[in-house]
Amino acid sequence: MTKNSRSLTDLSQSIATVDLITLRQQLLDLFCQVAYQEGDFLLTSGQRASYYINGKQVTLHPQGGLAVGRLVLPLLPAGTQAVAGLTLGADPIVTAVSVVAAYEGRSLPALIIRKEAKGHGTRAYIEGPHLPEGSAVTVLEDVVTTGQSALKAVERLQQAGYQVNGIISLVDRLQGGAELYEQIGLPFQAVFKISEIQQRSAALKG
Repeated sequence: MTKNSRSLTDLSQSIATVDLITLRQQLLDLFCQVAYQEGDFLLTSGQRASYYINGKQVTLHPQGGLAVGRLVLPLLPAGTQAVAGLTLGADPIVTAVSVVAAYEGRSLPALIIRKEAKGHGTRAYIEGPHLPEGSAVTVLEDVVTTGQSALKAVERLQQAGYQVNGIISLVDRLQGGAELYEQIGLPFQAVFKISEIQQRSAALKG
Protein backbone atom coordinates (compact mmCIF):
# COMPACT_ATOMS: atom_id res chain seq x y z
CA MET A 1 0.00 0.00 0.00
CA THR A 2 1.35 3.45 -0.86
CA LYS A 3 2.03 5.95 1.89
CA ASN A 4 -0.69 8.27 0.55
CA SER A 5 -3.43 5.66 0.37
CA ARG A 6 -5.71 4.55 3.19
CA SER A 7 -7.26 1.12 3.59
CA LEU A 8 -10.95 0.35 3.94
CA THR A 9 -10.38 -0.20 7.65
CA ASP A 10 -8.81 3.25 7.98
CA LEU A 11 -11.90 4.74 6.35
CA SER A 12 -14.41 2.71 8.37
CA GLN A 13 -16.34 5.81 9.41
CA SER A 14 -16.67 7.17 5.87
CA ILE A 15 -17.02 3.91 3.94
CA ALA A 16 -20.74 4.56 3.38
CA THR A 17 -20.14 7.95 1.77
CA VAL A 18 -16.67 7.92 0.14
CA ASP A 19 -16.83 8.37 -3.66
CA LEU A 20 -17.03 5.20 -5.74
CA ILE A 21 -13.74 5.75 -7.58
CA THR A 22 -11.83 5.90 -4.30
CA LEU A 23 -13.89 3.02 -2.91
CA ARG A 24 -13.08 0.82 -5.90
CA GLN A 25 -9.34 1.39 -5.44
CA GLN A 26 -9.58 0.54 -1.76
CA LEU A 27 -11.54 -2.62 -2.52
CA LEU A 28 -8.89 -3.60 -5.06
CA ASP A 29 -6.22 -3.20 -2.36
CA LEU A 30 -8.27 -5.34 0.03
CA PHE A 31 -8.51 -8.11 -2.58
CA CYS A 32 -4.72 -8.00 -2.93
CA GLN A 33 -4.15 -8.01 0.82
CA VAL A 34 -6.55 -10.72 2.01
CA ALA A 35 -7.96 -12.67 -0.95
CA TYR A 36 -5.22 -13.11 -3.56
CA GLN A 37 -2.66 -15.89 -3.04
CA GLU A 38 -0.01 -17.39 -5.30
CA GLY A 39 0.90 -21.09 -5.25
CA ASP A 40 -0.49 -24.35 -6.63
CA PHE A 41 -4.25 -24.63 -6.32
CA LEU A 42 -7.07 -26.90 -7.53
CA LEU A 43 -10.11 -24.86 -8.56
CA THR A 44 -13.80 -25.76 -8.34
CA SER A 45 -13.75 -26.12 -12.13
CA GLY A 46 -11.19 -28.93 -11.80
CA GLN A 47 -8.45 -26.81 -13.32
CA ARG A 48 -5.11 -26.19 -11.60
CA ALA A 49 -3.89 -22.64 -11.18
CA SER A 50 -0.84 -20.75 -9.97
CA TYR A 51 -3.01 -18.39 -7.93
CA TYR A 52 -6.23 -18.43 -5.95
CA ILE A 53 -8.75 -15.78 -4.97
CA ASN A 54 -10.80 -16.39 -1.83
CA GLY A 55 -13.55 -13.84 -2.41
CA LYS A 56 -15.18 -14.57 0.95
CA GLN A 57 -12.20 -12.98 2.70
CA VAL A 58 -13.43 -9.72 1.12
CA THR A 59 -17.21 -10.15 1.07
CA LEU A 60 -17.33 -11.22 4.74
CA HIS A 61 -14.98 -8.42 5.77
CA PRO A 62 -17.09 -5.67 7.46
CA GLN A 63 -15.86 -2.79 5.33
CA GLY A 64 -15.32 -5.05 2.32
CA GLY A 65 -18.92 -6.22 2.32
CA LEU A 66 -20.24 -2.66 2.44
CA ALA A 67 -17.87 -1.63 -0.36
CA VAL A 68 -19.06 -4.55 -2.49
CA GLY A 69 -22.69 -3.58 -1.98
CA ARG A 70 -22.06 0.04 -2.91
CA LEU A 71 -20.02 -0.81 -6.01
CA VAL A 72 -22.25 -3.56 -7.39
CA LEU A 73 -25.59 -1.78 -6.92
CA PRO A 74 -24.99 0.84 -9.67
CA LEU A 75 -23.97 -1.94 -12.08
CA LEU A 76 -27.35 -3.68 -11.97
CA PRO A 77 -29.29 -3.50 -15.25
CA ALA A 78 -32.21 -1.10 -15.31
CA GLY A 79 -35.40 -2.73 -14.09
CA THR A 80 -33.70 -5.30 -11.86
CA GLN A 81 -36.20 -6.51 -9.26
CA ALA A 82 -33.98 -8.87 -7.24
CA VAL A 83 -30.43 -10.17 -6.96
CA ALA A 84 -29.52 -13.83 -6.65
CA GLY A 85 -26.55 -16.15 -6.51
CA LEU A 86 -25.39 -19.69 -5.91
CA THR A 87 -24.49 -20.54 -2.32
CA LEU A 88 -21.97 -20.09 -0.72
CA GLY A 89 -19.84 -17.53 -2.54
CA ALA A 90 -22.72 -15.28 -3.56
CA ASP A 91 -24.55 -15.27 -0.22
CA PRO A 92 -22.80 -12.23 1.33
CA ILE A 93 -22.80 -10.40 -2.00
CA VAL A 94 -26.54 -10.54 -2.63
CA THR A 95 -27.15 -9.63 1.01
CA ALA A 96 -24.83 -6.62 0.86
CA VAL A 97 -26.38 -5.31 -2.35
CA SER A 98 -29.90 -5.75 -0.97
CA VAL A 99 -29.05 -3.91 2.26
CA VAL A 100 -27.29 -1.03 0.47
CA ALA A 101 -30.30 -0.71 -1.82
CA ALA A 102 -32.58 -0.47 1.23
CA TYR A 103 -30.50 2.40 2.60
CA GLU A 104 -31.08 4.16 -0.72
CA GLY A 105 -34.84 3.67 -0.43
CA ARG A 106 -35.03 0.82 -2.91
CA SER A 107 -36.58 -2.60 -2.30
CA LEU A 108 -34.31 -5.22 -3.85
CA PRO A 109 -34.84 -8.73 -2.45
CA ALA A 110 -31.93 -11.17 -2.20
CA LEU A 111 -32.33 -14.78 -3.35
CA ILE A 112 -29.95 -17.59 -2.40
CA ILE A 113 -29.83 -20.64 -4.64
CA ARG A 114 -28.98 -24.00 -3.15
CA LYS A 115 -26.71 -26.44 -4.99
CA GLU A 116 -29.10 -29.23 -4.02
CA ALA A 117 -32.78 -29.03 -3.16
CA LYS A 118 -33.57 -28.73 0.55
CA GLY A 119 -34.21 -32.21 1.95
CA HIS A 120 -37.20 -31.22 4.06
CA GLY A 121 -40.09 -28.74 4.21
CA THR A 122 -40.73 -27.15 0.82
CA ARG A 123 -37.67 -28.86 -0.76
CA ALA A 124 -36.94 -25.58 -2.49
CA TYR A 125 -33.82 -24.71 -4.48
CA ILE A 126 -34.30 -20.97 -3.99
CA GLU A 127 -34.42 -19.25 -0.60
CA GLY A 128 -35.88 -15.77 -0.26
CA PRO A 129 -39.07 -13.84 -0.97
CA HIS A 130 -41.42 -15.24 -3.59
CA LEU A 131 -41.54 -12.85 -6.54
CA PRO A 132 -44.04 -12.58 -9.40
CA GLU A 133 -43.35 -14.80 -12.39
CA GLY A 134 -41.21 -13.02 -14.95
CA SER A 135 -39.44 -10.81 -12.39
CA ALA A 136 -36.07 -9.52 -13.62
CA VAL A 137 -33.23 -10.98 -11.54
CA THR A 138 -29.49 -10.28 -11.75
CA VAL A 139 -27.12 -13.11 -10.82
CA LEU A 140 -24.13 -12.16 -8.65
CA GLU A 141 -20.91 -14.13 -8.22
CA ASP A 142 -17.63 -13.61 -6.39
CA VAL A 143 -15.20 -15.12 -8.90
CA VAL A 144 -15.91 -16.32 -12.45
CA THR A 145 -13.60 -18.87 -14.07
CA THR A 146 -15.35 -21.07 -16.63
CA GLY A 147 -18.73 -19.54 -15.80
CA GLN A 148 -20.48 -22.78 -14.87
CA SER A 149 -21.35 -21.88 -11.26
CA ALA A 150 -23.31 -18.76 -12.15
CA LEU A 151 -24.91 -20.66 -15.01
CA LYS A 152 -26.39 -23.12 -12.50
CA ALA A 153 -27.98 -20.18 -10.73
CA VAL A 154 -29.33 -18.87 -14.04
CA GLU A 155 -30.90 -22.23 -14.83
CA ARG A 156 -32.58 -22.55 -11.43
CA LEU A 157 -34.00 -19.04 -11.66
CA GLN A 158 -35.36 -19.65 -15.15
CA GLN A 159 -36.93 -22.91 -14.02
CA ALA A 160 -38.66 -20.95 -11.26
CA GLY A 161 -40.15 -18.58 -13.83
CA TYR A 162 -37.83 -15.61 -13.41
CA GLN A 163 -36.13 -13.60 -16.15
CA VAL A 164 -32.35 -13.37 -15.71
CA ASN A 165 -31.16 -10.03 -17.08
CA GLY A 166 -27.41 -10.38 -16.52
CA ILE A 167 -24.50 -11.66 -14.45
CA ILE A 168 -22.11 -9.56 -12.36
CA SER A 169 -18.94 -10.93 -10.80
CA LEU A 170 -16.48 -9.29 -8.46
CA VAL A 171 -13.55 -10.91 -10.29
CA ASP A 172 -13.20 -12.33 -13.80
CA ARG A 173 -10.31 -14.81 -14.05
CA LEU A 174 -10.45 -14.45 -17.87
CA GLN A 175 -10.73 -18.21 -18.41
CA GLY A 176 -13.83 -18.48 -20.57
CA GLY A 177 -16.70 -17.33 -18.38
CA ALA A 178 -17.35 -14.08 -20.24
CA GLU A 179 -17.32 -15.89 -23.59
CA LEU A 180 -19.78 -18.50 -22.30
CA TYR A 181 -22.24 -15.85 -21.18
CA GLU A 182 -21.89 -14.02 -24.49
CA GLN A 183 -22.72 -17.23 -26.37
CA ILE A 184 -25.98 -17.65 -24.49
CA GLY A 185 -26.87 -13.96 -24.74
CA LEU A 186 -26.45 -12.93 -21.10
CA PRO A 187 -24.82 -9.54 -20.39
CA PHE A 188 -21.79 -9.91 -18.12
CA GLN A 189 -19.82 -7.40 -16.05
CA ALA A 190 -16.92 -7.78 -13.62
CA VAL A 191 -15.77 -5.25 -11.05
CA PHE A 192 -12.16 -6.41 -11.49
CA LYS A 193 -10.25 -8.48 -14.03
CA ILE A 194 -7.60 -10.80 -12.61
CA SER A 195 -4.90 -8.92 -14.51
CA GLU A 196 -5.70 -5.76 -12.55
CA ILE A 197 -5.49 -7.59 -9.23
CA GLN A 198 -2.18 -9.20 -10.17
CA GLN A 199 -0.68 -5.91 -11.28
CA ARG A 200 -1.79 -4.14 -8.11
CA SER A 201 -0.58 -7.02 -5.93
CA ALA A 202 2.87 -6.82 -7.49
CA ALA A 203 2.95 -3.05 -6.96
CA LEU A 204 1.99 -3.37 -3.30
CA LYS A 205 4.70 -5.99 -2.73
CA GLY A 206 7.24 -3.80 -4.51
